[in-house]
Amino acid sequence: MLKIHASSTDKIGSRPLYQHIVERARENGIEGATVYRGIMGFGSSSRISSSRFWELTEKLPISIELIDQTEKLEAFYTLIEEHLVHMPKGCLVTLQPVTLLLKKPGKKGKKAE
Repeated sequence: MLKIHASSTDKIGSRPLYQHIVERARENGIEGATVYRGIMGFGSSSRISSSRFWELTEKLPISIELIDQTEKLEAFYTLIEEHLVHMPKGCLVTLQPVTLLLKKPGKKGKKAE
């Protein structure tokens, strides 16, 4: 599993970082991707980010998980690394082995909007 921890406000051009990564992962045949939005967290800057109802733009921690074979994830990381090293708010990337217990494909559907 390749896991990327970043900020919900990070962008590549005008698109959110997480959207860019998930779309690139799909284009490159990665088995699966999920984006999680945190309610509170901090990174290497030690500045705490959390949800505040009075803020127009929430800067929240996000995690992007990509699942596939280690070799495919390592190759995919080389495609996105250039974007990640330039994130102004920083990011953290981990690669860890997982044990696959079940892989049951669902029905193919339309792309989420």
